[in-house]
Parts: sequence; structure tokens; C-alpha cells
Amino acid sequence: MSYLVLKDGTPVYDRSGGEVGTVDHVLADEPANLFHGLLIKTADGHRYAAGDQVDGLFERGVIVAEPADRLATPSADAPAELAESRATGLRRAWEWLIQPK
Repeated sequence: MSYLVLKDGTPVYDRSGGEVGTVDHVLADEPANLFHGLLIKTADGHRYAAGDQVDGLFERGVIVAEPADRLATPSADAPAELAESRATGLRRAWEWLIQPK
């Protein structure tokens, strides 16, 4: 449930303490209480961390299992070799990125 209070701009770190980027958007279905993952803004563009790649959500930071260069890049076509849940999350991340703001 901590994803409900996670603010955009919260710093994201990998397990070694390296800076990954900042939270750009939380992908969740709040009525069903389902956390899908995070859209992270990095120096090299957006990355997607699926829920199973997020080790901790805290008020002052997030810890993910992978460094930025090993996280997936959201795109219109999720790679077929990804598990269905991760591919679905990538598609949701892409749809959020391209919607008019």
C-alpha cells in the first residue's frame, strides 16, 4: 500500500546504492490494490521497473533490484520473451508516456 503515497520525483536507487533516477509515475490499479511497477526518469530516458524488481518503497527513496541500464525501456511493442505481467506493465508505461498531458 505504500505506493499510494509515493510522490513523483522521489529518488530511485539500485541495491548497491547507485542512483537510478526519479519516480515519474506509479503504475497501479488502486481500486483492486494492484501495484504493477514504476516508470522511472533516468539520465538516458525512461525505464520501467516491474513490481517484482522493486525491493522497497520509502518516503525518501525507492530501491530497485537492477541498475538503470538493466531496466526495460518502455515501448509500443513489448518484447515477446518477457513474462506476460512484465510485458503488460511495459505497455501501460508506454501508454502513460504518450498520453497528452
